[in-house]
Amino acid sequence: MIAYLEGKLTYKEPAYAIIDVQGVGYEVRISLQTYSALPEVNERCRLFTYLNIREDAHILFAFQEMSEKLLFLDLVSVSGIGPNTALVMLSSLSSVEIRQAIITEDLRVIQGIKGIGAKTAQRVILELKDKLKKDHLASGSMTTNLFLGPNAGARTDAISALIVMGIPRPVAEKSVDTLLKKDPNASVEDLIKQSLR
Repeated sequence: MIAYLEGKLTYKEPAYAIIDVQGVGYEVRISLQTYSALPEVNERCRLFTYLNIREDAHILFAFQEMSEKLLFLDLVSVSGIGPNTALVMLSSLSSVEIRQAIITEDLRVIQGIKGIGAKTAQRVILELKDKLKKDHLASGSMTTNLFLGPNAGARTDAISALIVMGIPRPVAEKSVDTLLKKDPNASVEDLIKQSLR
């Protein structure tokens, strides 16, 4: 499994990008979320990836945020939703909006995505709502912090990294939330560095 690619962005358009990693160009499929977060061409970037192996092709899907990749993996686990449909969903709505719609069982929002009918929307909610609620409760945070903040992905990634470094979850959450109140657009790196001071 290729976990991520780090290199120079040599080409980008809304559906895919090419990353040069030490002379090898990797073509990756991306969502509009990731496209809008990519740097300019010829700048360095890191994208989290998922390799989809089919009989006729090996396709790399790439995501700017780990939280988007995790939601993508949740979506493709639902019967009837393949990687391309999951990518359309992530291009239609933000990860935050999709998670919120699933947890609140908002069928109208999910069904509003192109290519998602009533039955598929019901299946997405049925199969993922308990898992996403459980993940939400395990994070120990309030819905407003997890889903509605402008920097929810950075918050989640920073807290996860701090926990891996041995900092208790409540301490990590309090520290990151305090920093985000001061600077809502802080990067993951800044949140981790300042939390460790």
